[in-house]
Parts: sequence; C-alpha cells; structure tokens
Amino acid sequence: MTSIFDENGKNIPCTVIEAGPCLVTQVRTKEVDGYEAIQLGFDDKKTVNKAAEGHAKKAGTVAKRKVVEFKGYSEDYKLGDSVTVEHFKEGEFVDIAGTSKGKGFQGVVKRHGFGGVGQATHGQHNRLRAPGSIGAASYPARVFKGMKMAGRMGGERVKVENLKVLKVVADKNLLVVKGCVPGSKNSYVIISK
Repeated sequence: MTSIFDENGKNIPCTVIEAGPCLVTQVRTKEVDGYEAIQLGFDDKKTVNKAAEGHAKKAGTVAKRKVVEFKGYSEDYKLGDSVTVEHFKEGEFVDIAGTSKGKGFQGVVKRHGFGGVGQATHGQHNRLRAPGSIGAASYPARVFKGMKMAGRMGGERVKVENLKVLKVVADKNLLVVKGCVPGSKNSYVIISK
C-alpha cells in the first residue's frame, strides 16, 4: 500500500496494481461451450507442460501463469487480443478478489477476537488468552460443530467490493485503487467491474 494526495490536499491510502496486458487465451461461445465467456492469461510461465503449451499455442502466445475466465462479457474479443488497463476508467468502482495472507495456527484471541478468560482479571495468572469452556459435561458429551476455537487462519479467498479507481497509468499498465486489496506483495488478484 501507499498513499496519494487529492486536489484538496487530503491523504488517501491506496494500492498500486499492475493490471495487464492480459491476452485472450480462449473465447467460449454458446454454441460450443454452452455459455459465453472469455479467458484471460497474465504473466508468462517459465516451465510449461504440453497441455498448457498447446492451449496457449492456439492463441499464438506462450503459456500464462495465471489464467482466469470472465463470464457474460459484452465486448467482442478475439483469440490473441490484448486487454490493457485502459479497460478501466478513473472514478469507477471495481471488485478485487485474491488469496489473503496466511497467518498459520492462531489462538482464539487473534483468530476470533476473544477477550481471554475473565478479561484478564479474577486471578487468572496464566490463562489470559485461553478460550474458556467449550461445551457441557456428560450431555451432549461432545463439542458442537462450528465452535470458535484455535486453528489455521488466513490463506483463503477474499473479495473486496466497491474499491474506487483513483488513477489509471496506461503507459505502465498500473491501476491505483483506493484502500487495500487481499494478499501479500506480488500476489495475483482478479479485478472485475
């Protein structure tokens, strides 16, 4: 993340995303596939298997590391066309999906926002971040499914909606959006209108 200043001098937190050029690697039609969509590929692969190489050869390009399909596309694109950041306009709102940062195995205080046993009072000298009671005694004699407990946190798909496009830098294929996007630096995200 970074920040930019608007015309009034207000500091706005934003994220800079390299958004293109993406190549059309496949065009799905109602007659052949049963639905309409386009498949976009981004970032060349270094090592390629034969299946990915053959799929990319149809579009006249090399295999791409990230391939995503967008359904219900209204614009006409042909195989091998390039989709650039000029597809977006300043001031419009976009949805961005990605994989959140993995945080590993975390306790209930960090994972679910628990306050700890007794909110750190009543003589709990070594149980400040414990979950407390997790169930009843001999009946039901089990822990109910969905109980908030410690476990792995992060590393899942997250979609952030309605982020405003602040700036489009067409010559460098950069998109500046207001706010934060899921994932770590240099991770892949999917931008949709």
